[in-house]
Amino acid sequence: MKKNLRNILRFTFFLSIGVFFIWLFMRNLSPDQKKEIFESFRQVNYSWIILAFVLGIFSHIFRTLRWKILMEPMGYYPKTSNVFMAVMIGYLANLALPRLGEVSRCGILTRYEKIPFNKSFGTVITERVIDMLSFLLLFLLLIITQTGKIHTYIEQKIYSPLQDKFNFDFSGGSYITWMVLIFLFAGLLAAFIIYRNFRHTAFYKKIYNLFSGLLEGMRSLTRIRKPLIFLVYTIAIWVLYLLMAWVVFFSLEETYGLGLDAGLTVLVFGSIGIMIVQGGIGIYPAIVAETLFLWNIPETRGYAMGWLIWASQTIMIIIAGVFSLILLPVLNKSMNDKTGSHPTKNTETT
Repeated sequence: MKKNLRNILRFTFFLSIGVFFIWLFMRNLSPDQKKEIFESFRQVNYSWIILAFVLGIFSHIFRTLRWKILMEPMGYYPKTSNVFMAVMIGYLANLALPRLGEVSRCGILTRYEKIPFNKSFGTVITERVIDMLSFLLLFLLLIITQTGKIHTYIEQKIYSPLQDKFNFDFSGGSYITWMVLIFLFAGLLAAFIIYRNFRHTAFYKKIYNLFSGLLEGMRSLTRIRKPLIFLVYTIAIWVLYLLMAWVVFFSLEETYGLGLDAGLTVLVFGSIGIMIVQGGIGIYPAIVAETLFLWNIPETRGYAMGWLIWASQTIMIIIAGVFSLILLPVLNKSMNDKTGSHPTKNTETT
């Protein structure tokens, strides 16, 4: 009972954060601007949304194949269909509660493929490490390729308002270096204070164990038998993520001509929004609107575009996840009726 209540409270909390960001963005818009946002949805070419949906499915197929590679060194070769459905159910669960998806998909493999939970969960940690490293590389690529646009955004959206409000002097161009140094110093100071005062608490130990698990997951990469194919799958996943965002640009006239550079920027900053708020609800469209400001897209159209990208990804997860929930027991029951039970260790099946 307490666990269910805690889950309900967590879900309500993250949903409330999303609603707050929606209110925060919409509160300063005039009635005409709000009308323009809703009018944008009537002008959408939804064939591009369907294409984004398909690209999303393929990205999760590659994620499925990559996950199977991580389980091979342990001698497990689960059915591709079961692994794919476990992935989609995991993403569906993550829309409700953070980190629930990782537990769910490992539990599915334990039930239907007899893979020990702790072993499959270790591979999920490895996956998360790879995804984080991939994201950091994309973030670095974005900083290198879009320095001018990002500097312009910071100048117009952050420093100029601060200068007007507090009469700060940001002239000379060196303020970025000082801001980075200040944040770095503040981060190191905070880390020292936390370590000194909270290292004996359960929360600190939980965070420490999390990072220890991530390091262990990274070390497990050395046991991969198909490193080249693993790398190809990883690149394919992130290329498809990029294309999922980019193709939606073609659905509106104002964003039709945007290139892959805009898609990369939306992918990176939008991913940060999803990390901040569960599922990115509320904050993702606002981040996209702010991001497309770099390409002179009106705020209302950018906000509408953010909802389109977010909706295409979320609806895809909901549909595929629900179908997986329905089909998983049916398909496995059918197979078990014919063959009894299917081993997953030391016998490769597809």
